[in-house]
Amino acid sequence: MATEIRYRLPQRRLLVTELPGPRSRALTARRRAAVAAGVGSSVPVYAADADGGVLVDVDGNSLIDLGSGIAVTGVGAGNPEVARAVSEQVGHFTHTCFMVAPYEGYVRVAEELAALTPGDHEKRSVLFNSGAEAVENAVKVARLATGRAAVVAFDHAYHGRTNLTMALTAKSMPYKAHFGPFAPEVYRMPMSYPYRDGPGLTGEQAARRVISRIEKQIGADSVAAIVLEPIQGEGGFIVPAPGFLPTLVDWARATGTVFVADEVQTGFARTGAWFASEHEGIVPDIVATAKGIAAGLPLSAITGRAELLDAVHPGGLGGTYGGNPVACAAALATVDFIRDHDLPARARRIESIALPLLRALAADVDAVGDVRGRGAMLAVELVRPGGREPDPELTAAVAARALEQGVIVLTCGTYGNVIRLAPPLVIGDDLLVEGLEVLEGAIRTLTGKGRP
Repeated sequence: MATEIRYRLPQRRLLVTELPGPRSRALTARRRAAVAAGVGSSVPVYAADADGGVLVDVDGNSLIDLGSGIAVTGVGAGNPEVARAVSEQVGHFTHTCFMVAPYEGYVRVAEELAALTPGDHEKRSVLFNSGAEAVENAVKVARLATGRAAVVAFDHAYHGRTNLTMALTAKSMPYKAHFGPFAPEVYRMPMSYPYRDGPGLTGEQAARRVISRIEKQIGADSVAAIVLEPIQGEGGFIVPAPGFLPTLVDWARATGTVFVADEVQTGFARTGAWFASEHEGIVPDIVATAKGIAAGLPLSAITGRAELLDAVHPGGLGGTYGGNPVACAAALATVDFIRDHDLPARARRIESIALPLLRALAADVDAVGDVRGRGAMLAVELVRPGGREPDPELTAAVAARALEQGVIVLTCGTYGNVIRLAPPLVIGDDLLVEGLEVLEGAIRTLTGKGRP
């Protein structure tokens, strides 16, 4: 039975100033003089504290958090068990570099990853700092192990901001524009996007379309890796049609291609399973993880078939800070918390509350084109009435209006027209419903569709 979740801060929405308040505005002025303009922020309020499903800003406003730092703080941004583990590790040492003087925490994280990721084959892991590093190193491993160069990525994909992962990422602005040239031998294929594909295209048919293009345009014996998010994140929380993933995995197995599941955003209970790959029973050759792995401390990993990762020569993988001992301590506490509190079940509970409310809204408001997602990874796609033309202006306005009323929601999507909901998995039912009602009110007000 899952352990009860306890909170340090009151779990309530409370506005004591306008948003942003005076202290946040003062920090924005300081920021403009010190922080590069290329670093953006989704909301103009500055955090002072966070716990459970709330974020408290420097002006004392308590906001409902439906973004969790882009699906990072699934166990909460102020989790006391994570804080205790970090404090204990800091009291001993903060760094030795695993490549110089290794330590047990790194090994324990690798052991947990071997046990948790899909498949019962022998596995190895390497730890890094960011999701982009993980994906890039997965490609390195695949190229070395196969002796091939080509990498297949997909429409609407997001894999990071390094040169190679920008090549894998689909969206130009703001991620790729003017930063090229990019790494070569990356080929883009159509993603299964049920809302925009229409009901006539099955997942298997969408995968066969991809396979045909790979074989004609690249050649199966040239492909080192297929890199794919089991549920796309920044692209719009796109859940592919059933059969799409298994068909691609079967083709990869048959051709000796390494199938890399980018579970950076979907991993660690976010979708109602430990990993989104489990929903269709696929077993990736390599799984890339980050975000939810360590409750906000910088840590990422690749975990894959032993024969693939062990093919790399000693010294070919690593990094000065990869698998930092403090981040490893946070990850181990995070995994224990997810397990002890059965957060995959909690994510499914969030889905069971949110989806009926959002689908009822979609049935009444034609600007809500689609509602989709799994677990605590849910999306509302907004369109212009009468069709499926994306409406990014409405989407931005909805997010801004929700914030005015004390609810943080994030936007995403290739067309900028998706509200994504990725609340902390520890959010309480009442707070979740309150946040969803504020979101619904914002959509209804801005579309002129009052409550029935």
